[in-house]
Amino acid sequence: MRLRLVTSNRHKLEEYRQGLAPLGVAVEHLQADCDEIQADTLEEVVLACMRQLRAGGHRDFMVDDSGLFVPSLNGFPGVYSAYVMHTLGCQGMLRLIDGLDRKARFECCIGVCSDELGEFTVTGASPGRIIHEERGMEGFGYDPIFVPDGQELTFAQMDMGTKNAYSHRGRAMQALVPEMRRRMEGRR
Repeated sequence: MRLRLVTSNRHKLEEYRQGLAPLGVAVEHLQADCDEIQADTLEEVVLACMRQLRAGGHRDFMVDDSGLFVPSLNGFPGVYSAYVMHTLGCQGMLRLIDGLDRKARFECCIGVCSDELGEFTVTGASPGRIIHEERGMEGFGYDPIFVPDGQELTFAQMDMGTKNAYSHRGRAMQALVPEMRRRMEGRR
């Protein structure tokens, strides 16, 4: 089976390839854009993007949206994480959270639109904390300042296999694999 991933991020593409390889799913890149709606949840953003892509004639694709949710900032940046990362960066986030509780969580919602599997979404979360300085060179986005619960390394210090075991996207893929397997076996 082949699914195409809508992303401009090569790191994300590799995470999906590694995560879905055990199912025999080949993950290819799909260069397509969709307007990210203003919404309260990641799932709403993903579902709207799926509708746009289907309307544009795309088939057999996956799309995801992720966010960093900081309770001491009332869940901010949440669904606006990419915009905040683009405008403030990791250093801006560190300044923003200075003096506050550093507890945070990453969330990821994955949407699949497939002729063979149907349409569905799954979610995953990674609770953790924001540290006081950037550490590590791997990954992307907030990875250098986020440490998942039970670990001392940031996502940016982890190899991809370790990161996939702890990350929000890795956990969403852990939910995705059995759902895809169930659908492949015809038990929608």
